Amino acid sequence: MLTDKIKPDTAALSLIREGVRHMQGYVPGEQPIQTDLIKLNTNENPYPPSPAVLEALRAITSDALRRYPPPMSQPLRTCIAEIYDVPVSGVFCGNGSDEILALCTRAYVEKGRKIGYFDPSYSLYPVLASIAESDTVEVTLGDRFSWVDPPLDAGMDLFFLTNPNAPTGMRFPMDRIALFCERFDGVVLIDEAYVDFAEEDCLTLCRRYANVILSRSLSKSYSLAGLRVGYAIGSPALIQALDTIKDSYNLDIVAQRLAVAALTDQAYMQNGVRRIRKTRAWFEKEMIARGFALYPSETNFVWCKPPSGLSAPLYVEALRLRNILVRHFTAERLAPFVRITIGLDTHMEQLLRETDAILEEKHD
Repeated sequence: MLTDKIKPDTAALSLIREGVRHMQGYVPGEQPIQTDLIKLNTNENPYPPSPAVLEALRAITSDALRRYPPPMSQPLRTCIAEIYDVPVSGVFCGNGSDEILALCTRAYVEKGRKIGYFDPSYSLYPVLASIAESDTVEVTLGDRFSWVDPPLDAGMDLFFLTNPNAPTGMRFPMDRIALFCERFDGVVLIDEAYVDFAEEDCLTLCRRYANVILSRSLSKSYSLAGLRVGYAIGSPALIQALDTIKDSYNLDIVAQRLAVAALTDQAYMQNGVRRIRKTRAWFEKEMIARGFALYPSETNFVWCKPPSGLSAPLYVEALRLRNILVRHFTAERLAPFVRITIGLDTHMEQLLRETDAILEEKHD
């Protein structure tokens, strides 16, 4: 029988690349099967995508599914180029921005050179560096997670710069970013997954500097986390390198057509962003009134520290028992904090009611 020929696990492990055997993979936020939870742990948009997206979905024919999709996502690239007034040759489309980040580690980093990023920041960066077998330079952020100038002589070919940053939600000063991009010899990937919720973006920097590439996502502001579409904007030379090494058909036809529909309806996206920002501002005031210490967010989430007497792990667990999910990170510097996605007003009102009950129990 076939099952008799299966090798023991120990034998199979020896076949896996050593670096992979010993690395720790990325840990995504919990996606529970339970449906009666208020889910505020993975920064998903609480509003549905544009009606144009569902119309585009209904218009997809069986013949479209039978054929391979456009390998270069040309209609989608053209749409993005028109929105941001950049050449089509300066646009790349990926299977989520995560694919773009991974391709950057393969396209821009020479053997023996390093990948840099801030700490704390998106926890996928060190995982991608491990996969690429690249050493890393972790630049520890300052007090209150503020900007620190990355070193220019640390052997880095690539620096991941999340702006606004995650998990703090804070936007870095544009002048400091620009100065670093100007002085840095390698590629600066500015990860703008949350930029539509911010007061300012870095589009001018990728126009000004040949070593700057932006990555953006349709997961947050366009309510399409389930679609997995991201895009990059940069110099045609940097984009061409990504095209050279990408998968043959990295975006399926459904993703391409629905992404075009979403991007074409900018008014719908911007209206949803305004609603989330309004809810965020109100929710921040309510949490501060309850003794939480908050950081200035320019994203669709808030980064906060519970009041004295209530630890972050206890608060997260107490909310979980009340069917509300929020995100907690265990790294030493992050452990005192909680990240809360901005949901519907009714979601945030329920969280505040449960928070009041939790605080009342602690005082008792």
